Amino acid sequence: MSDVDERIAQVAFNADGLAPVIVQQWDSGEVLMLAWMNDEALRRTLTSGRAVYWSRSRQEYWRKGDTSGHIQVVHEARLDCDGDAILLRVDQTGPACHTGTRTCFDTTDLHAVDGSVSV
Repeated sequence: MSDVDERIAQVAFNADGLAPVIVQQWDSGEVLMLAWMNDEALRRTLTSGRAVYWSRSRQEYWRKGDTSGHIQVVHEARLDCDGDAILLRVDQTGPACHTGTRTCFDTTDLHAVDGSVSV
């Protein structure tokens, strides 16, 4: 088993063979998007230095930026403590969101109560 295969074997993929990927700008910590990877998408990401995801709607691989030019260059990939989620720290070129915005998390504020303020 190769070193890459050993690292991929540590991931607890769900029943569909997927793991959620939180994508973060490597230098600012800004959360850019959430995507999904299967073992092959993770292999391609770890060995190419470019983010590759599995599209659940199109049922195909997509390397971020191949059509838009908004590439993600990988700086780091980390597994969470349970092994079932991946943190991908990237250098994002252009918008990360398919809507054309920098991040997918800049639209709807759910107005959570600020827990740091006495209620």
